[in-house]
Amino acid sequence: MAIPVIDFSKLNGEERAKTLAQIATCCEEWGFFQLVNHGISVELLEKVKKVSSECFKKEREENFNKSTAVKLLNEVVENKSNGKVENVDWEDVFLLTDDNEWPSHIPQFRETMEEYRSELKKIAERVMEVMDENLGLAKGYIKKAFNNNGEETSENAFFGTKVSHYPPCPHPEKVNGLRAHTDAGGVILLFQDDQVDGLQILKDGEWIDVQPVENAIVINTGDQIEVLSNGKYKSVWHRVLAKENGNRRSIASFYNPSLKATIAPAPELIVENNNNKEEVELSTYPAFVFGDYMNVYTEQKFLPKEPRFRAVRAM
Repeated sequence: MAIPVIDFSKLNGEERAKTLAQIATCCEEWGFFQLVNHGISVELLEKVKKVSSECFKKEREENFNKSTAVKLLNEVVENKSNGKVENVDWEDVFLLTDDNEWPSHIPQFRETMEEYRSELKKIAERVMEVMDENLGLAKGYIKKAFNNNGEETSENAFFGTKVSHYPPCPHPEKVNGLRAHTDAGGVILLFQDDQVDGLQILKDGEWIDVQPVENAIVINTGDQIEVLSNGKYKSVWHRVLAKENGNRRSIASFYNPSLKATIAPAPELIVENNNNKEEVELSTYPAFVFGDYMNVYTEQKFLPKEPRFRAVRAM
């Protein structure tokens, strides 16, 4: 079983309707799909691979080798324990936003990643417009909701990029690359390693690989898209396995709501006619402020998502 691959360029041609339907199926049945012919040049993607790999090698690897994950794994092995390292991931990760400190010693790192993030943000907004259309919502509905419905605020929708590496692990059976979770935010766009696998999603009770596809962008839906769609599009459990060979690169970008944005099911998706032709509201999810949800998520990221929704309902 393979993750669906969508030719994004066909949205602009005769196969638009077919491509829209394919993406709708992906959002409804998978929560993950891969985009090819998405518009980001191979040249830029190659630069992204280069600068991120150099950054890990020159600025991150030494500290990772002294990290808690390495120490705990060594303890488990030295104690000849049958157990597994808990509550820690075999991952080196740092965040890029518009206003935080970036690595400064890698030539072309900032220029390359700024250009990449700019191009990727355009794709995120196009994907959200496709979701609007497939859900029967007005064009720009999701983007507007994420931007606090257009209200003047200093905090607009958040676009962040996590640069991760999963180094070779001598005992991959004893530690998680990244523990299973759903993503808290909106639309996630992942540029994953095309040589080293390890990302898996949970589908129909079975963990399946997100197969590496060269220069593809992997899309997945977060918890906020699940809420806005009133459950039609589900956020999906996923994880990363530690691997004995290969240093897996993973660059995940998140188009998330403003922390002040109120997130709720779209009104068009919670009204249904009953047998008496009367409109009945069928809202599965509460309305909540995204910042409140993130406060809960920070404590419960690796736990089931349903209690998170119950917790913000009670606020």
